[in-house]
Order: sequence, then C-alpha cells, then structure tokens
Amino acid sequence: MVYVFKTSIENKKQIKSISKNLNQIQDIKRWNFDLEDCDNILRIVAEKNVSKTVCELLDTFNHTCVELE
Repeated sequence: MVYVFKTSIENKKQIKSISKNLNQIQDIKRWNFDLEDCDNILRIVAEKNVSKTVCELLDTFNHTCVELE
C-alpha cells in the first residue's frame, strides 16, 4: 500500500534528522519526500498501515503530519 502525508518538513536537513527513524520502521519498504509540493508530501510504501506510527514519529521531532486520503 502507498500512504501519503502532508507534513511540515521543509528541507533536506529536517529529512536527514528523521530518516534513520523512518528506516527503522520494519513495515516500511520505501519512503520519499516531495518538498516541491505545497504540502511537503511524504509518500510511504508499506506492507501494513503505518500511519499512526509515522505521524507519532514526526510529532516527536515537532513536525506536523496528516495522512491524506
């Protein structure tokens, strides 16, 4: 499944700060950010629904994260 999130991530430095943590979520196969999109999109390919885990992770780094439908 592909999950899409609107985030407050704005630059590569912020991505780097959370990348290790995203990589440690076992169910995530791939992830990427689209910072050129006005919603700073995070796309995740995962075997299971990781929405809650991802949003909680970004929240611990003081970033907003909302799953888009």
